Amino acid sequence: MALLRSLIHMLWMLVTVIPWAIIMLAASIRVRGNPLYWMAVRWLGWAIDGARVILGIRVRVSGMEHLPQGETSAAILLVKHQSTFETFLMPTLMPHPLAYVFKKELLSVPFFGWAMGRLDMIHIDRSQRTEAFAKVVAQGEALLARGVWIIMFPEGTRIARGQAGTYKTGGTRLAVETGAPVIPIAVTSAKCWPPKAFIKRPGVVDVSIGRPIPSAGRKPAELMQEVEAWIEAEMRRLDPHAYT
Repeated sequence: MALLRSLIHMLWMLVTVIPWAIIMLAASIRVRGNPLYWMAVRWLGWAIDGARVILGIRVRVSGMEHLPQGETSAAILLVKHQSTFETFLMPTLMPHPLAYVFKKELLSVPFFGWAMGRLDMIHIDRSQRTEAFAKVVAQGEALLARGVWIIMFPEGTRIARGQAGTYKTGGTRLAVETGAPVIPIAVTSAKCWPPKAFIKRPGVVDVSIGRPIPSAGRKPAELMQEVEAWIEAEMRRLDPHAYT
């Protein structure tokens, strides 16, 4: 049954993403910025709704009150990364547009990547580290000034349930450079949607949003240590069976 549900959900995403990406590409000729972003979020909402209806994956969120208030308030979200699920989920939860920092190779993914290329995201060439970070800072400052929040996965790749990856300091370096606070977020998506797995299972994905951590006067490494400590402690609270 789990295999059949997973197949149906994959087909649901496939048959909806192609026409919606075409609509977005056509709309981007005249529409840019936040209106185009919220068009993209509509499809992500369909993917998450499909996961709830077809796969039986429900979402439980805590800590929304910790998010900064105000149209141009700045924030850098640093999120635990266990599966594709949270990359789809986060824009549907947040009150501000989000700009992902991702490798430029994703732009070549048919339809999905083409549509992403029309949005205000930060795509980088990982082979050029110094130039890539300079681009992240320059674009990040401009986006944050407009009230667009930056979202990054400090572990860099999807990590198996009950495990912790190496937390890289790119997100906290950006925070220190721009003065934006960082917001740690724990997500237990691998309980239902394991990394790189086709078969998904019903259950509850917990999303816990921590209090903003100021970046002023901090060093990126010790700021990331604080972020990592909060996220990993929260993961153990939310999903204790995975850490026995």
